[in-house]
This record gives sequence, C-alpha cells and structure tokens, in this order.
Amino acid sequence: MLSPDATNTHFVKEDAAMKPKFEKYIPFQPQPIRGRTWPDQVITKAPVWCSVDLRDGNQALVDPMNLAEKLEYFHTLVDIGVKEIEIGFPSASETEYEICRELIEGGHIPDDVTIQVLVQAREHLIKKTFEAIEGAKNVILHFYNSTSTLQRKVVFHMDCDGITKIATDAADLIYEMSQPMIESGMNLRFEYSPESFMGTEMDYAVEICQAVLDHLHATPDNKVILNLPTTVENCMPNQFADMLEYFCRKIPGRDSAIISLHPHNDRGTGVATTEMGLLAGADRVEATLFGNGERTGNVDMVTLAMNMYTQGVDPELDFSNINKIKEMFERCTKMPVGDRQPYVGKLVFTAFSGSHQDAINKGVQYMKSSGTEYWEIPYLPIDPADVGREYEPIIRINSQSGKGGAAYIMEHNFGFDLPKSMHPEFGHIVQVETDKVGKEISPERISELFHQEYIDVKEPYQLLRHAFRETVDGEGHSHVAFQGTLRHTDTVFEVSGEGNGPIDAFFNALHDLPEGHIEGYQFVDYKEHAISSGSDTQAVCYIHLKDPRGKDVFGVGKSHNINRASLRAILCAINRSLA
Repeated sequence: MLSPDATNTHFVKEDAAMKPKFEKYIPFQPQPIRGRTWPDQVITKAPVWCSVDLRDGNQALVDPMNLAEKLEYFHTLVDIGVKEIEIGFPSASETEYEICRELIEGGHIPDDVTIQVLVQAREHLIKKTFEAIEGAKNVILHFYNSTSTLQRKVVFHMDCDGITKIATDAADLIYEMSQPMIESGMNLRFEYSPESFMGTEMDYAVEICQAVLDHLHATPDNKVILNLPTTVENCMPNQFADMLEYFCRKIPGRDSAIISLHPHNDRGTGVATTEMGLLAGADRVEATLFGNGERTGNVDMVTLAMNMYTQGVDPELDFSNINKIKEMFERCTKMPVGDRQPYVGKLVFTAFSGSHQDAINKGVQYMKSSGTEYWEIPYLPIDPADVGREYEPIIRINSQSGKGGAAYIMEHNFGFDLPKSMHPEFGHIVQVETDKVGKEISPERISELFHQEYIDVKEPYQLLRHAFRETVDGEGHSHVAFQGTLRHTDTVFEVSGEGNGPIDAFFNALHDLPEGHIEGYQFVDYKEHAISSGSDTQAVCYIHLKDPRGKDVFGVGKSHNINRASLRAILCAINRSLA
C-alpha cells in the first residue's frame, strides 16, 4: 500500500503486501429511482458520434501528435464517417491554436462535419477560443466546469451557488460573443459539461444544467448539448443508468437539450456504462478510437459501434478496413493496440481451443450447405471480412487444438477438404507434433505433415503403369477392367481385376497378388474433389479402408487424373497400414 509522506507531497511505499485498508474508500451512493424504464429498452439506432481523439486522446499521449499527424488523424475520422470532431483546446497552447487555424484556413473540414473546441468556463480563455474559430462553418463550442461534491470541497472551496455562477457567467459571455458570428452565417452551437457529473448530486446536476440552458436561451429548435461525463468511473454501469434516467426525468428543459455521454474506463466498464446510458435516454456519445485517453482511457468508439453492428443496427460509421485504421492510430499515437482488443486485436478472431475450432468449422460448413442469409458461426460474433480481415487466420494450431482445427487449416489454406471421418486421425498427427515442439505450429508446417503422412507415401507398394477399359451395357451399367504393374520393393507384379468402376476394379486387382501380400482389406468409403482451378486443376481422392485387424486407415492421392488419384489413395492407405 502507499501512504502520504508527512514531509512532502510524494507517496512512499509502506508495505509490499496489500493490507485490508478498503475501509478508507467511500462507497458510491446510488441514486434512488422508482419505476426505472431503461432495463426494458433496446438500442435500435446509432447515437450522434463525437470523436475526442484529438483532445482527450492526444493529451494522454507520452508524445502528443504533431500537426501532420493530427491532420492525418482528422482525415481518417472524416473517412470513417464521424460528423462531430473535437479538435482540441485552442486557448490552452499555441500548438492547439495552430491546429484549429490550419483546419479552418487549410480547407480540411468538409461541409457536413462540425469541429468542436473545448474551453474552461473562464473569461480570457473563452475570448481566445472565439478568435480561434473565426471563419469556420460548423462549430460546437464546448465549455465546462467541475460540479462534483469532492471538487467543490477540496479544489474550489465553493458552495453550489458559487459553482453555478461560474457556469452561468460563462454561458452569458459565450452567448453574447456568439451572436455576431451566428449572424454572419456560422452554424455555432453550444455544449456544456458539468465535469465529474457522476460525482455530483443529481438534483444539483439538474439545477446547474437547467440554469445553463436558460442562460444560453436553449429552445427545442436550438438545442444545447448537455454532456454528462463519467470523468472518473466510480460506480457500476446500471447505477450510472439510474442517475441518467433520473436526470432526464427531472430536468425541465429536456426537449431543449441533447444528452451526451463522455465515459472513461477506470473500472473497465466504459462500454457497458455507455450502452446502458443510451438505454437511459442519451442521444450522443463522445469517444475515441480504440479507447485512447487519460488513465485507463476514454470509451472505445470502435467497440461501441461494432457491438451495435453485431445486433443488426447500423452504427453509421465505416470500419470496413479496420487494419488500415489501426495502422494509422499506432503510427500517429505511438500507442499499440492490444492483441485482445475487441474487433481489431491480432487474436480476436483466432481459435486455439479444439472445441472452438470444431464448432467454427461446423458453422462454416452449415452456412455453405444451408444457404442462410444470416451469420451463424459459433465463437465468431461477426464475419471478420466485414472489417477487412478475411485473409487472416481464424484457426491457429497449438497443443490445445483439436481434430477439427487441422482439417480447417488444410481446407481454408490449402484446398484439401478432408472427410469428417479422417479428422481424428490427422488431428492426432498434428497434436503429436505440437506436443513435441511445445508451441504453435504454422499452417505451412501442418501442410508438410499432411504431405509427409499421405501424399509422399510411396512404399512398399508402388503403381508403375496401368490401363482401364470400360464398357457400358444396354441398360447403362458400367463395367471396368483394370490391368497394371505394381512394384513391391524389388519385385514387380502384373495384376488385373474387374469391377463396376475404376476403384472397384483396382481394389479387386489387388487380390490378384500372391499370397502374403495385400490381403484382408475392406473398402469403406471414398471422397474426391478438385483442389485448384483453371487448366492446372488437380484432383484429390480420400480413401477409407479397414485393415485386416478391423482398424480404420486412410489414404490420400493427388493427380491431374481423377482415376490415378484414387489408385494412389488406395495404395497410400495400404502402405500406411503396413508401416
């Protein structure tokens, strides 16, 4: 635990072990509410999205973005479809001021995009902000002051009336200074944040927000954005939803306000807080790509949007090339996106577990065979192709993988559609290898194992040459005669056989070998398909036999000629059983 040092403001280490000092934390006091309705609501449409990447996200970086990086980031947000973008705090520094002027004077802002600028409720900062937005077409002026019980006590040493006066004085100045700009044609709107809303008594939050609405002359036709931030998460998402529903019920000017959320992620529940806040009546969300922001970050816009997408709701944002967006984000922010980050992380569409792999494989086969118009594959909440990840491996093989995973790799990476009955045998072969190496093995190594175990097996029996002769009787029945030469180590045999097809004729011909050679094998099943397209199409044949002891054994043959592929598969199965 850490305790304050009596001689300075630093913290010193008291004990390496965590002690039961939880009593020093004040538990959150839930807002009493009767007849809550939000649990019965459903999200059916996208909120108004506002990106705060260039403000909250940028201020949290070890190395803030330079002008070129901010411009690239801004254009990416525009391409995604974000229509409201907080570009910074232009009164805070010359750098912030310059990005605002470059966006306006450089013609970077499309006509359907609104820039948002942040400012504290302080007179000289507000005046500087109005200078910064001169000449812009669509602007949201976002001002704030902290209202929480804790900040009133330890930071401002003010009562509620004093805090409200800070907000209303700022609102009066902003309204006055905005009129000439509005008259000149600027679409200038207002946003107010009672910072630390979640730590504010709800009746006081209603009081101060209503006062701001009044001083900004808000009407149903000229709504003011009331941004209710979870500045530092201090309660469960359902408790926040209760607060928000209570607020929306109580505020007299609800029809003159757009209720906006600005969640952070200190408890790791920023996404849930936002989703429940939307159920409770919010209209708008301020978020960042991949959740970048102070401490544990702001709420993740990508996760929120894609969560809606998986429920059949259009998020009105385009993440169809999420890898490109990720690459831009990592380059401009110098922040890595985690391997388990929802929807974009390297491993989020990857299954190592054998049971998961089997279910995914069955889901893929079901969608092919059923022709369903819906996405119905277990363990994959969305089609990876929808975010541009169709060429990435979904199934990867390690010691935890099962029989279906290796078969999936062979089909989707190399075109071999193994019969289901063969999956356990080949899966075991792959698992022996993963146990031996003690780590993940690549698809290429799996293919090598397959070829070593099946395709490359040519001893002890090898077919040197052969010929078929087929006749068809008057009723359309086929009769095939086979003649060929087999080699067993150093001995060569001439064999012949007849049957109702090439496989039957060859299998019968094997009985023509001298006693002590191929005896007691029973034919069970076969499967064949093409494994390439165009003029170089090859056929692959899978043969399932039972050996003289009744054990299942499989063989695989590949050739440009389907008959030759089936003969090779039969000999492969026999050679493998003898080995």
